[in-house]
Amino acid sequence: MSLATRVSAFFLTALGITLLGFSVVLYALADHHLDRELDDRLEAALGTLEAAVDVESDGLEWEPTERRLTLGLEPGVEQVHWSVQDESGRTIDHSANIGHDSGHFPLTWKPSTWPTEPTDGTVFGSSPGWRLAARRLLLQDLLQHGRGHPDDDDPDEDAEYPVLVITAGISPASAEASMSRLGLTLAGLSTGLWLVAAMLGRKLCRHALAPLGTMASAAREMTAAGHGEFLPTSGTRDELEDLRVAFNELLARLHETHERQKRFTGDASHQLRTPLAGLLSLVEVIRRRARPAAEYEQTLDQVHQETLRLSQIVESLLFLARAEADAELPKAEVVDLAAWVPAQMTRWMEHPRASDLREEGPNDPLPILAHPSLLAQMLENLLDNALKYSEPGTPVLIRTWHDSASVFLSVEDRGVGLTDDERARVFEPFYRSPQARQMGRTGVGLGLSMVKRISVAFGGSIEVESSPGRGSRFVLSFPARPAFPTIPELDPAYSFRNPIQAKPNAARVF
Repeated sequence: MSLATRVSAFFLTALGITLLGFSVVLYALADHHLDRELDDRLEAALGTLEAAVDVESDGLEWEPTERRLTLGLEPGVEQVHWSVQDESGRTIDHSANIGHDSGHFPLTWKPSTWPTEPTDGTVFGSSPGWRLAARRLLLQDLLQHGRGHPDDDDPDEDAEYPVLVITAGISPASAEASMSRLGLTLAGLSTGLWLVAAMLGRKLCRHALAPLGTMASAAREMTAAGHGEFLPTSGTRDELEDLRVAFNELLARLHETHERQKRFTGDASHQLRTPLAGLLSLVEVIRRRARPAAEYEQTLDQVHQETLRLSQIVESLLFLARAEADAELPKAEVVDLAAWVPAQMTRWMEHPRASDLREEGPNDPLPILAHPSLLAQMLENLLDNALKYSEPGTPVLIRTWHDSASVFLSVEDRGVGLTDDERARVFEPFYRSPQARQMGRTGVGLGLSMVKRISVAFGGSIEVESSPGRGSRFVLSFPARPAFPTIPELDPAYSFRNPIQAKPNAARVF
């Protein structure tokens, strides 16, 4: 089932329920109004008849020869019919139109119960083909309410009764016919409106959802690696346009990821092919003829170096692939960067440029959540990069500090620096600047990529500030930890902060 069909079905169902509810409510209101109108006519007729009763002290008088009643003179069931009866049910008088409508008026109808307060209250009822109302007039109750005359003007001539029952009736046929016409009209109008909505609604739904179909067709025609292919604009400026924008942004990210993966795969293949080809060539050359033991040892040393280089590339690639999929690194722990950095610098004491290394930072704890071995690899990659691209005798500064929310570690050199374009790509895997290639510096271009990936895994970030010919400054930032761990005591023989404890912010020389 298409979306247009589902939307149309939902709309038509809601419309059908609305029309049905409206018709039922309107029909019920009209029926109540007509019933109320009949009851009001009967109530008014009973009031007229009761006013014609003369209440004397010794009885109720009904004088058909003296009264002038126009009620019930016109024939037809839609007119009011009435009758007056005594206590025994004998008819004393009735309307003139009772004899003109086949005599179907129920003269013998009596209510099952009469009201007690007041006793002359109206009682409504029904008989086949009639809506009826009656009142029972009791002489004693009427006299108690002061409605009688103190003197009887002619007691010998007028018939007097202790009880009179007046009944009025009207046929509801006219109201029922009106209700039938109303019901047919409502059914016809509702059905007609529903059919018109069914015909027009599906067309409108198809027209409204046409941009969605266009986008679906465009999406089916896209290739897996189609760069620059996006969904066309819908021009509706509504939720469909928001969907198109969000989907195109997703496509752009996927295309970028796909291109990065292609470039990464190509660079990785090239970098792995080079050491493997060197290893194969060394083995093939050494196997061509017998050689002295010294040449075998020299070749094995070369094979060992190439194997180490290949192992480094493979480990870096595996880490980058794993860090891409993993949101967090396991076994992270709180590390005090203020104590950890000087301890790590002891590993660089034997480096030829150890005298160029400077370190400065506070003695206060700088706690972060990190993996110690990966943190050490980050620092080593940054230091190796700084020493590789700066001249001997120029300083390399390692600095730590903090603010209210973050802890920072920076490595700054006075080397060749980077241009704006190089700075934008320096963290890409296997990227090496043209100047670095011209200088002949060894490397595979994975060190800074690993630094960025590790910093992101630690919840931090890395930024680079650089100018050509003036050096570079790489700044790592980490979220600060609220709890400070205890700073470990360092051996004075290996601590580079020990000689200058009195100057916590001074630079340390290694």
